[in-house]
Amino acid sequence: MKVTIVIPVLNESATIVEHLLRLQEFRQRGCDVVLVDGGSTDNTLKLARPHVDQALISEPGRARQMMSGAKYSNSDALLFLHADTRLPPQADSLIKDALETAFWGRFDVRLSGRHWMFPVIAWFMNKRSRLTGVATGDQAIFVRRSFFESEGGFRDIPLMEDIDLSKRLKAQYAPVCISTPLITSSRRWEENGILNTILLMWKLRILYFMGVSPEKLYRQYY
Repeated sequence: MKVTIVIPVLNESATIVEHLLRLQEFRQRGCDVVLVDGGSTDNTLKLARPHVDQALISEPGRARQMMSGAKYSNSDALLFLHADTRLPPQADSLIKDALETAFWGRFDVRLSGRHWMFPVIAWFMNKRSRLTGVATGDQAIFVRRSFFESEGGFRDIPLMEDIDLSKRLKAQYAPVCISTPLITSSRRWEENGILNTILLMWKLRILYFMGVSPEKLYRQYY
């Protein structure tokens, strides 16, 4: 089973090389790394090209970018990875083992910061995901490519594309939850305040489930 790692990026020049260097061990073991730029105005693309199998340019928007990367791939499985998320060293083997019997899944998470609240937040994120079967992009969703395509992939919406996809996938098959955690950046929490970020995330999610359009939610998020 071959895995393609799809990474949507926008103006990540400060950290993109460090992030991509961590993925070279996966490339050496046969994974493809496809980076999809949504219109960066810095040196992200130039810095990234030596460290990926393919660097693509797409219309901006995480859903559009990830769909562009998925369409390029001919691998058996797709892993959608945020540019500020660090996979565990054996992630490729864990995904392959999981997809032998499952159709899709995600990882447990840890937040990168040292604040005492971050382990608590991560515990609730993981617990919520296990109870609901809904995964977010921070949890690095992976899926059999044929199943992803049969369900239409990511819809062209500016926000909540991960939750929208999860709901459609879980309607067919329950996700597998890999307990070996990845590390996702706590940058947004630290910059905007932990409580403010928690309240905003829950507000957006509740409004989404109440039927508020992703376009309106996007304007509140950014």
